[in-house]
Amino acid sequence: MGRWEPDSRGRLREAALALFAERGFDQTTAAEIAARTGLTERTFFRLFADKREVLFGGSEVLGERIVAAVAEAPDGHTPLGAVAYGLDAAAALLGEGRRDLCAQRHAVIAANPELRERELAKLADYAAGVAGILRQRGVGEMQATLAAEAGMTVLRVAIERWASGGDDRDLGTIMSDAVAELRAVAAGG
Repeated sequence: MGRWEPDSRGRLREAALALFAERGFDQTTAAEIAARTGLTERTFFRLFADKREVLFGGSEVLGERIVAAVAEAPDGHTPLGAVAYGLDAAAALLGEGRRDLCAQRHAVIAANPELRERELAKLADYAAGVAGILRQRGVGEMQATLAAEAGMTVLRVAIERWASGGDDRDLGTIMSDAVAELRAVAAGG
């Protein structure tokens, strides 16, 4: 592949995920990722601040979409119902991606404690944003926090299930079913 080929960011992401799977995250350098795609290390760093950003780049967009969708949920929804709107937005964004790349990303993160910690921190950031919007919608502190945290747990579990290939349904359906399961658990005491 030459430098002139389109989608340098996507090619670098795919090469990085393949190398992380082959060698491990810590043993893979930005130079090796760039070399695999026929690009320069300089190009890599122009597109990604560091190799962690290959895994976490775009997470701000996801968080913004989730929070915006919760804010736009029609009045009268329960806190979890409003959070479900955010999860639908997440499924729409993430479901556009390739499941195989999501699976590779998940495996890399699962194998590295520092990356797992960063992933959980991102989910905590999303939950804080969602809880803030729920409070603006008039939901009490405890309910807002619980609904937001539960929603981000649904997000994590649904993505893991979708990425693992153990469920051939689309991500949106998996998330909707996970919310229904959560409601059933809450109703059961």
